[in-house]
Amino acid sequence: MRVSTSQLQQLTIFTTLLTGAGIGTMYYLLQKKFVESDYHRLALQKLESCPVAMESLGAPPLKVHNIHLTDRNNRIDQHTAQIKIPVTGSQTGGYLYTSSIQDPDTNRWNLKQAVLKLREGQTIDLLNPPPVSTELTEGLDSGRWH
Repeated sequence: MRVSTSQLQQLTIFTTLLTGAGIGTMYYLLQKKFVESDYHRLALQKLESCPVAMESLGAPPLKVHNIHLTDRNNRIDQHTAQIKIPVTGSQTGGYLYTSSIQDPDTNRWNLKQAVLKLREGQTIDLLNPPPVSTELTEGLDSGRWH
């Protein structure tokens, strides 16, 4: 049985589209799994509760971007999760480096490290945040950063 060149081209295009759709679906599902995980949620809650970090980013609004799946800083196994979350605000952006451990008795995730590294080189330890400056405190009291 002979197959024409046009049929081979059509088969190639169909296979390419099908493969692309499969890869796109897998990428979407992996990102969704990260975002819905407790270790991801805990890290973002810690970031959002730190006024110094939020002001440094120029947030709100805070944008959380997709995790780079090929980044070696992202490692998850059954009881540990280490992820690097890209975040941006209106002033700058950076990465939220986190490390979490799952308690074997309760199956709950506990945040062990949460460090925001900004593009400019500033590092903020969210588990031991720096004191809030007077200017920031006044801004919070006056409602400018709510």
